[in-house]
Amino acid sequence: MVNKKRLAMAVALSVVSAQACALDLGEVGGARLSIGGYIKAEGIFADPDGDDSSFDATARQSRLNFKVDKEVEGHRVTAFVEGDFWDNATDVDDTSYAMRLRHAYVQVDDLTLGQTWSGQFFANAPFDVEILDFYGTGVGSVSGSGAVVRPDLVLHYTPGGFRFSLQDPIYRDADFPDMVAAYTHRTQAGHAFNAAVTGREVETGVEDSKFGAAFSLAAKLNFGDTSLALSGYSGKGNNVYSGWGFNGATSPRTLASSGEVNTAGDLVSTTGFTAGVSHRFNDRFRGNIRYAQVEADEVAPTVADDTLEMMNVNLIYTYLPNLDFGIEWRDRNAPTMPLRPGGQQVELMAMYRF
Repeated sequence: MVNKKRLAMAVALSVVSAQACALDLGEVGGARLSIGGYIKAEGIFADPDGDDSSFDATARQSRLNFKVDKEVEGHRVTAFVEGDFWDNATDVDDTSYAMRLRHAYVQVDDLTLGQTWSGQFFANAPFDVEILDFYGTGVGSVSGSGAVVRPDLVLHYTPGGFRFSLQDPIYRDADFPDMVAAYTHRTQAGHAFNAAVTGREVETGVEDSKFGAAFSLAAKLNFGDTSLALSGYSGKGNNVYSGWGFNGATSPRTLASSGEVNTAGDLVSTTGFTAGVSHRFNDRFRGNIRYAQVEADEVAPTVADDTLEMMNVNLIYTYLPNLDFGIEWRDRNAPTMPLRPGGQQVELMAMYRF
């Protein structure tokens, strides 16, 4: 039973980082060095609403990281750097993708400083189910743009089950950092619960700015080989972190496309929830089903539908240790990013973690 609990938690955390599969390079000057990451090849069959079907294949999501661990005067010090080859390039004729920075932080005991996941992401992602959609991580939750919105600088302080985060503000002229306070409780039975409050200053375009806040609850319930993930959030001013706004997540510093305010300059409120089930059929074969929904007061004056719905269903097979093959069907009723229009998609992928 203990091994099953650990396995379920490992699957939940796999979305956060590939460093769990790092290769140990040995010790130099009292520091442990390791490299990690993965190579992922994916092919996506797309059937967008109101447009022609297409197929696209890439290995751009592949990533590489380097980690240093050292004991210094009784304190554990960790340095971590990770990049991938997504490059944010939009020219389909150019396949020489450059490496981009994903993470660069130093951690001393309970204090982390650098570029890494936001506090909103940590409030939800470890309690979610596994999906293959690179653009779908966290959709429906307070961290729906976790894979895209990564503040230039984040400070995390994690005493006990608490996490306090101060983040480089998305609004460039903000008077104070974006903030998150969260608490996680884990039970001996293997269940986990998280509550989080987020707050940030939002540019309105009418007044200089307004302060918005959101509240989130998330849970991961483990029952042997099956786990249930649930989350819900509601509030104002968190839209850029939750992924709402029809392209707001990819250009969060641009007021016109952020989806944060309506035409009167008032903060748009959103409410979202997710429900997911994971099941391990055996040591090599697992599957996930996830449904997400977000409802907004207003998306844009020209958009009639103010509710985003998304469904993901996948099967993943571990052919060899750290080598997975997977297939995922997904459907969303509206676009949230240019490369993920409304409609259906089927993804085939092969991933080798190291």
